[in-house]
Amino acid sequence: MTSRPLRTVTVLAAAAAAALCGTASTAHATPAGHAAQDADRRTPRIVTAWAGAWNGSDPRALGALFTADGTYTDEAVAVTFRGRKEISGWKARADSLIDNVRVTVRTTRVDGDRVTVRAVYSGHLKGAPQPFAVPMTTVLDLDRNHCRITSDKDHYSLAAVLSQSGLPADWTPPAG
Repeated sequence: MTSRPLRTVTVLAAAAAAALCGTASTAHATPAGHAAQDADRRTPRIVTAWAGAWNGSDPRALGALFTADGTYTDEAVAVTFRGRKEISGWKARADSLIDNVRVTVRTTRVDGDRVTVRAVYSGHLKGAPQPFAVPMTTVLDLDRNHCRITSDKDHYSLAAVLSQSGLPADWTPPAG
């Protein structure tokens, strides 16, 4: 017999997973200024949730989007995290180093179980004289139901982040 709180958590988790499966419409402005639906420009819900997790303040929201054995690789700083707990920890570390960290999705391209996201990665490194906003490409590999991320690989220029921030090219974040 399942306890009521556990059953409630299971139902909520299933509802969240179902909400991530599928596609969210993205309205695009036409030259005449009217919003139009463009079937080729639909953003997968998992991408909307991924950007929302990066833009939010709960590190666990990012980890929850991954499969239990999912991986997150930040190619710019050459680190990989495995599993929801490590991925959530990476988001918490980013939040501790970067004020107003933000991912703004520009375009997505779906090819089977892979989504390529072109975005702008922005924020203000704590202690830096200026904020940064750099182009980023992320490759998301999804589970067979397209409900969870199995692999995330972020590509952006660390040199551009540091340069825009007014920091030297050999700057490293404080330990912690």
